[in-house]
Amino acid sequence: MMLKCEEVSRLASESLDRKLGRGEWLKMRLHLMICDGCNRFTRQMSMLRQVSKAYARQPDDIGDDRDS
Repeated sequence: MMLKCEEVSRLASESLDRKLGRGEWLKMRLHLMICDGCNRFTRQMSMLRQVSKAYARQPDDIGDDRDS
């Protein structure tokens, strides 16, 4: 049975925090092969995660020239 977009978005979100089971991963990948919207959504979530991690690693004083 093919997953619905709602289920895929939930799995994509969960995959950021845990490893999906083989069945979950396969069903999600099959859906992403045919659904441009979900494919775009998962790529955007991944990019946001990477940007958030990079931002969190930055020292607090970079770009903060309010005290100057």
